[in-house]
Amino acid sequence: MSQSLKDKVALVTGGSRGIGAAIAKRLATDGASVAITYSKGADAAASVVSAIEKAGGKAIAIQADAANAEAVKASVEKTVATFGGIDVLVNNAGTAIPKKFEDTTLEEMDYMFAINVRGTLAATQAALKHMKSGGRIIMIGSCVGERTLTPGLVAYSATKGAVKMFTQGLTREVGARGITVNNVQPGPIDTDLNPAAGDWAVPQIAVTALNRYGHVDEVAALVAFVASPESSYITGANLTVDGGTNA
Repeated sequence: MSQSLKDKVALVTGGSRGIGAAIAKRLATDGASVAITYSKGADAAASVVSAIEKAGGKAIAIQADAANAEAVKASVEKTVATFGGIDVLVNNAGTAIPKKFEDTTLEEMDYMFAINVRGTLAATQAALKHMKSGGRIIMIGSCVGERTLTPGLVAYSATKGAVKMFTQGLTREVGARGITVNNVQPGPIDTDLNPAAGDWAVPQIAVTALNRYGHVDEVAALVAFVASPESSYITGANLTVDGGTNA
């Protein structure tokens, strides 16, 4: 078992299920103390914490809606108060409302931007106040933030394009502090929000090179590497884990 994150503290937003839960468990396996946020589903969040604790790790769950900037900031402060600092922030909380752009309401667009962009900016700003040299800011963007091949994701892809440019811009501001900023961009990953068995999956599988959905652990493995000391010269990178979707 790698202990590359021993004595490190990580906060994973939206960590109660899917990709976020897998990331939280993997970072804990690598030795980090982990805080996760969730908006709804306290039971799911508690089960992630329980799984980490049963494996000998340390974890807490914090209720914080990513659309509420004050709650997001408070979750960072709670992480620092509980574990004594923050070394890794994984901006994983996100949402998509797949539908044709012309049918998407302004409220739906606002909701996606509030969680995917505004929540990410708020969490990052709060974390940077506490982060020391060796810190890691990791976004969970999307392969559609660079290239959109599937209809119905226009507004969502705009939010993820914003995350991509936020990553690249922030890199220039915090590099002198020894903090890296990277954007992990999943393609189609099998989760309850985007199941590999759903109708929505057919066009997504069709554009991959590997002809399959990815697994949450495959995203978590890349995040764990980016969080580790081994990735210390990687910053401002947009790293796709998308089965060749954007190839």
